[in-house]
Amino acid sequence: MTPLDIPLIDIAVWRNGDAASRAALAGRLDSALRNSGFLLVAGHGIDAALRNDIRTAARKFFTLPLATKTRYATTVGGRGWLATGVEANSYYGQAPDASKPDLKESLTIGREHHTGNPELDTAWFAPNVWPTEVPELRPLVETYTAAVRALFLELLEMCAVALELPPDHFTALAADAPDSLNINRYPPIGVTGRPAAGQYRVGPHTDWGTLTILDRQPGYGGLQVQAPDGSWSDAPFVPDAFTVNIADLLARWTGDRWRSTRHRVLPPPESAPDEDLISLIAFFEIDMDIPIEPFAPPIGGGAHYPPVTAHTYLTERAKAASVA
Repeated sequence: MTPLDIPLIDIAVWRNGDAASRAALAGRLDSALRNSGFLLVAGHGIDAALRNDIRTAARKFFTLPLATKTRYATTVGGRGWLATGVEANSYYGQAPDASKPDLKESLTIGREHHTGNPELDTAWFAPNVWPTEVPELRPLVETYTAAVRALFLELLEMCAVALELPPDHFTALAADAPDSLNINRYPPIGVTGRPAAGQYRVGPHTDWGTLTILDRQPGYGGLQVQAPDGSWSDAPFVPDAFTVNIADLLARWTGDRWRSTRHRVLPPPESAPDEDLISLIAFFEIDMDIPIEPFAPPIGGGAHYPPVTAHTYLTERAKAASVA
């Protein structure tokens, strides 16, 4: 098994440090993203009580009758409720295995924004679907997503400095970018039934876009990350720290200098039959109409990909992950 470099970095150093300490932190980020594509972020200042309150409100929604939740149903990549059985992440480039969908249900909320481009606004900024049965959820989520988006922009600045680019290189291209919060519920085995062989709460996959910021609960059926040699290891967990990973488009942009790493969420364990976890997964993007082409070496890692927009790439990935 190859050890993975998933460091804990303190974002407060980025906010308050001098040029030398900021450069050192960016260098540490660069090293981790070359090795694992993952890091942990502490010192962010986003209240743990806020995240707990979101989980409490989300549980009220997830325990509503099926007929009620169905009123808020959406498709993969949309805004609203995704039932267990409609999404499968454990493949790419082949048809999804409908017999092994992800053992989760999700509520997705996106950024409320308008670019002025009707095609992009229809595709990426559809109205949110707020469950009227849980009115407290909306203000909690809006407060949280604003805070996490600010953290995302700081991390984008750090990424630019790590690549020896101007600090605003990426943030200048994210003003009209969508983001989404997936509130994932991983039900206990008594709800899901015994998993099929090779079935997961979330199957092995890479994330699709730019950066993912995850607030997770530890558990037996938890997050694992794949090393370059194909081995799997449990992702480290530090209370109050976010788990952050880069996704396909940012890795592509760097010519694979940085890794978009496969990861998975283990199935519900028989040894902990009551384990019922909720993750808050914030997916952040670059402007949908920006052509993304790999940086040339020495900034880029040398891998070549044809130019692609986030709009095209993410649309294809969402279609590919849909079982329905």
